[in-house]
Amino acid sequence: MHTRHSLLEDIMALICGAAFVAFGIFLFKTHGILTGGTAGIALIVSQAFSIKFGIVFFLINLPFYHLAWSQMGYRFALNTFISITTVSLLTENLDAVIDIRSIDPIFAGVFGGLLIGMGMLALFRHKSSMGGSGILAFYLQERFNIRAGKFQMIVDCCVLLMSYFIADISIILISIAGAIMLNLIIAMNHKPGRYQIN
Repeated sequence: MHTRHSLLEDIMALICGAAFVAFGIFLFKTHGILTGGTAGIALIVSQAFSIKFGIVFFLINLPFYHLAWSQMGYRFALNTFISITTVSLLTENLDAVIDIRSIDPIFAGVFGGLLIGMGMLALFRHKSSMGGSGILAFYLQERFNIRAGKFQMIVDCCVLLMSYFIADISIILISIAGAIMLNLIIAMNHKPGRYQIN
């Protein structure tokens, strides 16, 4: 028997998932590590033009809300808006409460990827996403049974190829490692029929 998530469960999941994603991106930013999807595009734009990530990430996702609303419904669109707004705000303000003076870049890439993957998994399971390619991944899995993790990995590889023009090869390799960890978490855990609560 399927049971809907309560409002409190949804709110807690959105906050926790967004916090995981924000902290993962925060770790990435410490060494200029990149990721895929709209978050990766926002990181590339913010580094290339010295614009705050949170602002770019929020704005770049605006066009995707129509797809979310029209194809997946108001609940998914609203939850996604809340998630993206939370990540945008947290990512830009974590340095007010966290002071990371030294962190190994490989650890930042791998652990950051795991955090983002777990955060996105929590969001997916509560009818939300991180916008952009996440909306497309969720839509394709729900409508056409195309695995979200596999689709997301293809998109992420394309975005990471763009980083060749702004990052050193060592950073690109670490970014790839982070993207692999992120997408492994989603591909291994977000499968049709595995999580039945609506």
